[in-house]
Amino acid sequence: MAKQDFYEVLGISKGASAAEIKKGYRKMAVKYHPDKNPGDKEAEEKFKLAAEAYEVLSDENKKARYDQYGHQAFEGGHGGGGGFGGMNMDDIFSQFGDIFGNGGFGGFGGGGQRGGGRRAMVKGTNMRIRVKLTLEEIANGVDKKIKVRRKKQAKGVTYTTCTTCNGAGQVMQVTNTILGRMQTAATCNTCGGAGESLKNKPSGADAQGLVVEEETVTINIPAGVTDGVQLKVAGKGNEAPGKNSVSGDLLVLIEEIPHETLKREGVNLHYDLYVSFAEAVLGVGKEIETVSGKVKIKIEAGTQSGKILRLKGKGLPSIERYGQGDLMVHVNVWTPQELSKDQVKFFEANLDHDNFNPNPSKSDKSFFDKVKDMFS
Repeated sequence: MAKQDFYEVLGISKGASAAEIKKGYRKMAVKYHPDKNPGDKEAEEKFKLAAEAYEVLSDENKKARYDQYGHQAFEGGHGGGGGFGGMNMDDIFSQFGDIFGNGGFGGFGGGGQRGGGRRAMVKGTNMRIRVKLTLEEIANGVDKKIKVRRKKQAKGVTYTTCTTCNGAGQVMQVTNTILGRMQTAATCNTCGGAGESLKNKPSGADAQGLVVEEETVTINIPAGVTDGVQLKVAGKGNEAPGKNSVSGDLLVLIEEIPHETLKREGVNLHYDLYVSFAEAVLGVGKEIETVSGKVKIKIEAGTQSGKILRLKGKGLPSIERYGQGDLMVHVNVWTPQELSKDQVKFFEANLDHDNFNPNPSKSDKSFFDKVKDMFS
């Protein structure tokens, strides 16, 4: 059975803004919330599907892959996660409850704690790493295996129900105000909202029952990323204590390694090609480097210095799936700085020859016109 389109799930168009995506998710989440539809399995599945749709469409990189490949983008082949897999309802509340603000699901609890006394979900802290990429890796996309040291629950650790909050993760506080006695809920200071406290601490574990372990994480980096962009690998940050907890996220900052010969400008690339005076006069074939390998181009006889050759589709892919950039080859005629006596005599003999005098025609565009054409 084909999976429903994520945009249809949230009742929005493909051109929806981030605010409209969030609004669509909130509407569906309130409509199908389990506390509003007790025992309704169909409503629960729709609630989960809405959360999955929001998890993908609210992430710029995942949304771009979904727009390009559909559900197949997260079913292997194009990589990148995006489905909830084994996540339960509490995972969804923990990950997305904050979009509803302090009011939760409009009276249904939400965020950290649901109605009905369910204890709060504790999330581990996020981790941040920097990953360096070559221009070739950016052009094709790449899977990077990175070793990270993250906090995990120690083997043999056990937790028990917090005696202060009796597992609720919250305690009730009564305050006298001018309007009378007001009762509010506050996070339990003893367990930090987890509803559990440490019972057995294995050797080497910290006060929360956590140890630091090295783990190899595979990071799927889509083609076309830019320097400074941040990707998120859900659930690969630090773990949190307690059975009722989820791991934080691994935030990956992309750093582009400068290329030796290619300069990047958005999705377009620039290459400086130097030719000799004789090559410019007579014409020549040249081999130049691109992100997909070397290609041969032809320099026509009489080519002027400053001419720009545009190689369509030899640039970088757009991460928003708006096509492929181009490679701009800037032709520079190299003027010799040392000449032999015979060479000097040759140029002196032709110094006043009409063929050697500059004679730009109307078809020879100025530098500014060439730059304008590049972006037209």
